[in-house]
Amino acid sequence: MPSYRWEAAVAAVDFAAALAGGPLVLDGGLSNQLEAEGHDLSDALWSARLLMEGPEAIVEAHRTYYEAGARVAITASYQASFEGFALRGAGRATAERLLGLSVELARQAAEEAEAAGPLWVAASVGPYGAVLADGSEYRGRYGLSMAELEAFHRPRLEALVAAGPDVLAIETIPDVDEALAVLRAVRGLGVPVWLSFSAAGGRTRAGQPLDEAFALAADADEVVAVGVNCCVPGDADAAVRSAAAAGGKPVVVYPNSGERWDAVARRWVGEPTFRADRVAGWLADGARLVGGCCRVGPAAIAELARVVRGS
Repeated sequence: MPSYRWEAAVAAVDFAAALAGGPLVLDGGLSNQLEAEGHDLSDALWSARLLMEGPEAIVEAHRTYYEAGARVAITASYQASFEGFALRGAGRATAERLLGLSVELARQAAEEAEAAGPLWVAASVGPYGAVLADGSEYRGRYGLSMAELEAFHRPRLEALVAAGPDVLAIETIPDVDEALAVLRAVRGLGVPVWLSFSAAGGRTRAGQPLDEAFALAADADEVVAVGVNCCVPGDADAAVRSAAAAGGKPVVVYPNSGERWDAVARRWVGEPTFRADRVAGWLADGARLVGGCCRVGPAAIAELARVVRGS
């Protein structure tokens, strides 16, 4: 793969420049949009299963978000890994191709979308726990060493970078140890990174203070934004201020709808609290990448984009 480093370096300059130019709107939950299109994602691979079985559906979901006003699409690689694909009989070469395909599908959607202005592709890199599909992504502390976590992340990072994303979305990270491992793993790849933690009550899901987690970004040249995702909107409000103060960098924020998943009843409960009018506060506090995560769909992103344009 001799050419990707040059392409990645160009992407790094372009995305960083775009981020410096003003806030960028992220997409919403990819999985809920795929489910809205009729796809069953009750599977250990989650939306990554469609990389194998229905890639055209992923293109359609990305395109829907672009046309709703998102400038950045996050790929279907959150739960994708060599280990997970191996359980489906996919060899290493096939798994590498599928990881790269996640970037290519988002790029295809950008080319097909009826949307003005430059559109960006963020390659999703979920936590190790997402691969286990047992909820441990929301707890962290997997019992692995930092070296083991780095060894897990580096190969799939390389496969994603080879496909030419504009930025790596290191997202839903539950604890500081894994964040440190991933930051070590991205060194030398030449692609900008945003680092986003899952959080609750001012702490990471593993219980560390969020300001300590955000501070990891301060000295990491690869990191162009730091913040939170996959949390309730109320926690996001305070986290944006904390991230701006501790990380010294632009902030990324894309919370869930505010509903809660009842694992016993296997359904979402509660009322949505995600509102586009929160965005003005996020922007004022330092957010530059804003969007939604689980249960935040195209309509909410369209309204969010209107608020950002008005700002």
